[in-house]
Amino acid sequence: MKWSEICIHTTEEAIEAVTNILYEAGAGGVVIEDSQDLQQEWTSAEGSIYSLDPADYPMDGVNVKAYLPVNSFLGETVEEIKQSVNNLLLYDIDLGDGRITFSEHNEEEWATAWKKYYKPVSVGERFYVSPTWADFQPEDESRHVIELDPGMAFGTGTHPTTILCIEALEKYLPNKADVLDVGTGTGVLSIAAAKLGASKVLAVDLDHVAVQSAQLNIKLNKVQDIVEIRQNNLSDNIEGTYDVVVANLLAELVIRLSEGGVADLIGGNGLLIASGIIKPKKDQVVTALARTGLSVIDEMESGDWIALVAKKAD
Repeated sequence: MKWSEICIHTTEEAIEAVTNILYEAGAGGVVIEDSQDLQQEWTSAEGSIYSLDPADYPMDGVNVKAYLPVNSFLGETVEEIKQSVNNLLLYDIDLGDGRITFSEHNEEEWATAWKKYYKPVSVGERFYVSPTWADFQPEDESRHVIELDPGMAFGTGTHPTTILCIEALEKYLPNKADVLDVGTGTGVLSIAAAKLGASKVLAVDLDHVAVQSAQLNIKLNKVQDIVEIRQNNLSDNIEGTYDVVVANLLAELVIRLSEGGVADLIGGNGLLIASGIIKPKKDQVVTALARTGLSVIDEMESGDWIALVAKKAD
């Protein structure tokens, strides 16, 4: 079977929004090539330093590549994608040049080629993140191993925004905590929380494919007795209170989450960990949190990304 690779050159800020458009259009998989990754020093789970091949990455910005089956509907699908990407400008999302290019690949080429982007790596101080197909034997037995099958469109758990959330969980998650994971994606943050000692985790995502991906990974990591997966729009109709709410979302969605009453879901001494925030939009998020009674107590950054830790204002 032949697949058409559609490549959208955009910005880090637009990655999640563009990715959502692509899998809603029926993409058979998504690869993210971020030029910022070339500036980082990557440490494998075995402790060795490895470098990425610059030929696989754009000189600047981000390439988001999706794979669509070559069929009679391809032309219409591509036009819908173009229109949806252009509509992101209405939400004040910086698309960069938004250049779209195409190429064709055989299924066998795509199915194996994308795996070169994903190796076992050390994350934070207490985790390894490894693909399920890797024959990985951790050298440091004090670290937890999170095995992920990233599925078709939900990443490898090593994006800076995810790493910031894991580091914040390592720092702030109390033992036996009740956790709400909003926008769970692969479920990696829920798995991390469970392995760090959470007693109960509710993980929600609006997209049913993300829910299926998270359910698979929860079982792979044997934390299904702790983590519940549910299809849900942000924190709508969720009841009770939580010790930690973690939300790895776009800045606009973090603002919408705060306006939707997330503060009411945070217990008296509880915390909100919010990531996926591009630096230029940090002040907007801080202001939105303050309007709903949440005060930022810590800020973490990686490249152009910010994670905020907030609690209810005294």
